[in-house]
Amino acid sequence: MMKSERKRGIDLNRKKPVYFPKLDDIRMAAKTIAEISEITPLTESIRLSKQFQCQVRLKREDLQRVRSYKIRGAFNKISSLTTEERSLGVVCASAGNHAQGVAFACFHLKIKATIYMPSVTPKQKVEQTRLFGGEWVEIVLEGDSFDDASLAARANGRETGKIFVHPFDDPKIIEGQATVGLELMEQTKSPIDYLFVCIGGGGLASGLISVLSELSPLTKIIGVEPKGAPSMKTAMEQGKVVALEHIDKFIDGAAVKRVGELTFPICSQYLDAMITVDEGKVCQTILDLYNRDAIVVEPAGALTIAALDDYEEEIIGKNVVCIIGGSNNDITRTAEIKERALLYGKLKHYFIIRFPQRPGALKDFVVDILGPTDDIIHFEYSKKSSKENAPAVVGIELQNPEDLQPLIKRIKNNNFYGDYINDKPDLFEYLV
Repeated sequence: MMKSERKRGIDLNRKKPVYFPKLDDIRMAAKTIAEISEITPLTESIRLSKQFQCQVRLKREDLQRVRSYKIRGAFNKISSLTTEERSLGVVCASAGNHAQGVAFACFHLKIKATIYMPSVTPKQKVEQTRLFGGEWVEIVLEGDSFDDASLAARANGRETGKIFVHPFDDPKIIEGQATVGLELMEQTKSPIDYLFVCIGGGGLASGLISVLSELSPLTKIIGVEPKGAPSMKTAMEQGKVVALEHIDKFIDGAAVKRVGELTFPICSQYLDAMITVDEGKVCQTILDLYNRDAIVVEPAGALTIAALDDYEEEIIGKNVVCIIGGSNNDITRTAEIKERALLYGKLKHYFIIRFPQRPGALKDFVVDILGPTDDIIHFEYSKKSSKENAPAVVGIELQNPEDLQPLIKRIKNNNFYGDYINDKPDLFEYLV
């Protein structure tokens, strides 16, 4: 994990950005979305509270009708459209959760929508968007990232006159998402010391900041984003909104190349810290939540819990809230989630092994080199020549990270060593 330099807590005398959500507008948004939005529970996690020696509570936005908080902003925005604007229809871009919120809102309000989604969007999110939108929604798969889909959606809006519904950089969207904060304040009797919030474009964080700056100004608000898509952290370091050239799109609900023009000034001025979490750590958190707590979350939904390790000393004895943003996870991603978790935990390792081309070489490798609890989970070999040695790609799963160096030593001592490829991403992706 990476933590940015600690900033001061919220200062009510600080000059506010040009746009800063008003509490009255947020309360109005809460009334608007009341007919379709769930009041999601704030529940204590006994396991996490014991682990971190504090009170950890989870704001379960994964239990919304569309299984994420995105319905709040989408419905608030689309409800604000004039009769003429509604007749033109809307267009949006989304990696999944915003799309489902827009689809649900348009079905409920009987407004036509064209929804652009990246071609890499998990199938489950595409199907759920179709389910929620029905005949009122047309889905277009475009590009490799949210930003690609967004460019196509904006172009469609200019050509057709449809209203573009931004997933985070719009006042009505931010005010709708800010209603999470209003609920939070009504659900807790004790002061919140730390609030962890996932950041993609910054809409939810900006909304929470606006609520807590007035209703709980002493709360430290920690923004969390993927290590492979640090768009807000990079913008804060450079003092301006920047577009990242490359991002890891695995945590699709929070992987954007560019944060919002409205959200950046709010987050940069009022977040107490901005941290990033390794995607592998997030994957392990997903597995822990499922196996230990029977909670199903998507990668973006696990970000805030994955960040707690980075604050284990600071939060002892404190009241901590983590926003669980969504649970739209595709079961077909389970193998990749487990793989990333094992790689992060240094339990799964891949080697190029040079086998002598003689009978019994594999048996010698298994007997003389593998430890008693080591397991071969990948093996790719083909005899292509009459050379003395031939390479094989071998994946080995360990029970303990400390077993790695003794394993490498045995491989080298027995002249089987070719290369270790976990730390060679290009070679790793090509071979594995």
